[in-house]
Amino acid sequence: MSILICFALKEEAAPFHKIAAGHPGVVTLIVGIGRQNAEKSLRSFLSNCSPEQVLTCGFAGGLNPDYQLGEVVFDTATSKPQISARLAAAGATPAKFFCADRIAITAMEKWKLCLDTGADVVEMESAAIHAVCAEKNIPCVTVRVVSDTAHEDLPLDFNALAKPDKNLDFGKLAWAIAKSPGKIGALMKLQKRTKFAAEQLAAVLKQLI
Repeated sequence: MSILICFALKEEAAPFHKIAAGHPGVVTLIVGIGRQNAEKSLRSFLSNCSPEQVLTCGFAGGLNPDYQLGEVVFDTATSKPQISARLAAAGATPAKFFCADRIAITAMEKWKLCLDTGADVVEMESAAIHAVCAEKNIPCVTVRVVSDTAHEDLPLDFNALAKPDKNLDFGKLAWAIAKSPGKIGALMKLQKRTKFAAEQLAAVLKQLI
């Protein structure tokens, strides 16, 4: 195996799975949401395998108002010049990342994060993945896609609908929808937008493998 590509969610990875199937040197790993899940999953995987390169991929919330839905971004702080050049040639945009402990739900929350951190995008797993890779001397790069822009609110507070382990509690989700059936349209729109974002990410990753 030469490349391990980590995603928090199967929905983030779905379009890329089809591409990776034709490349025996590429493996995808669903690590779960948040730092603790990501670290646990990656450590377990690396106990039996030693990839030459790790990519931490998936969705990111836009903090910089210039970043658009489906824009693929990579972390300039973790990318060596050679991989940065390849990512830029594939259509990805250099960005500053912030790894948070919760999902940024509202445009106001994203604006405050942008001001406080100076970051362009926010996600929840990459810091843990980078720390494990650094410990094991494995090169690691963050490549993400904007799934919700700085200007928009998410239709539900997914932090409140999460279990203690950060994974979505479908019972809470069903209850939230039952209380606010008007949110169904917005949730369907979000699903469509995130599917588009995942496809854009897969198109860039395809050029790296």
